[in-house]
Amino acid sequence: MQAPFWKIWRELLYRLGFKRRTQRLLQLDEELIQALRAVAQEEQRTEEETAVRLLSSGLARRYQAALNIRNWDTLSDREKQVAALVCLNYTNRQIAGMLHLSPQTIKSHVQNMLYKFGIRRREELRLLLSHWDFSEWDIGQGDRDGDTLT
Repeated sequence: MQAPFWKIWRELLYRLGFKRRTQRLLQLDEELIQALRAVAQEEQRTEEETAVRLLSSGLARRYQAALNIRNWDTLSDREKQVAALVCLNYTNRQIAGMLHLSPQTIKSHVQNMLYKFGIRRREELRLLLSHWDFSEWDIGQGDRDGDTLT
């Protein structure tokens, strides 16, 4: 039962640059095989197509997560603070009030962090970091409707 999965796994590793095609690096247990079969059946694909698609998707997510961390590490401490507040859906005016800075300064920080992430809009940053927990950064947990928070 494991032969088709190993063939796919070895082929994928080979295409990623790992040249040893005979060594087993992963053993699929019966529960994982059954889950893969269920997904393949649900999507009306072969088990091989499903395994490759899921593995590719997982690798892409891992790459994006690592890239997000690298980009985050390029931000200054203030840019990180502003980014976190942006991800918490605060406006520039609200962030400026919380941090006792001008809205123009916040706008500059937002532009800088978007540039460092290689994106153009705040919504894209929120989407990229949607799984991150910014609750510890939430210094303005009160009213979000006004221009400043007290």
